[in-house]
Amino acid sequence: MNTPNRQIRARYTDETITVYQAYSDEIARPALAAGRFVAPLKRERMTWIKPSFLWMMYRCGWATKPGQERVLAIEITRAGFEWALARACLSHYDRDHHASRDEWSRQLKVSPVRVQWDPERSLRLEALPYRSLQVGLSGAAVADYVDAWTVAITDATPLAKEIRRRLDEGDEAGATSLLPAERPYGLPASIGAVVGATSARSEEDTATSHRR
Repeated sequence: MNTPNRQIRARYTDETITVYQAYSDEIARPALAAGRFVAPLKRERMTWIKPSFLWMMYRCGWATKPGQERVLAIEITRAGFEWALARACLSHYDRDHHASRDEWSRQLKVSPVRVQWDPERSLRLEALPYRSLQVGLSGAAVADYVDAWTVAITDATPLAKEIRRRLDEGDEAGATSLLPAERPYGLPASIGAVVGATSARSEEDTATSHRR
């Protein structure tokens, strides 16, 4: 069965969902000690969270890029995550999603959350033919993320380095076995429409129309 083009895949429970971020040790170390984000994290900056572990690995180069040497797995409430998505705006104009460029521009200015869909990544960090969600939080959404939604923060850096080590040694099966178990995350239809998620039904309809 084909993966829908715009589908959230993540580790989650009935109450929480795990997202990833990569930071310098200066920010990661106190966050891990406190179990929440604290100074020197700057709340006034937009912060991007990623449900896909492999997309995070692509972004941080397996925890090797400057300022991204520590990968954090942040468990947040699903209620908070869905609150953010319900108030989001796509980071780029999409004529199939917005009534006009002006309408999109107005929404972008007032929304505390931005979302974008980037190509998902394989174990070798190659682009896949379907997309992964990135969520940018700003303003009040950052405050809620830090103060209300975060349940736990764990250090995923050792996991990232071990997977990379096995890949470098040619042990692809071993590397795959260590990947976090991510599965499709179902959204209420109203929220899926806000972020432009692809429903299984719309994928089926598209495939059917192509066969006609």
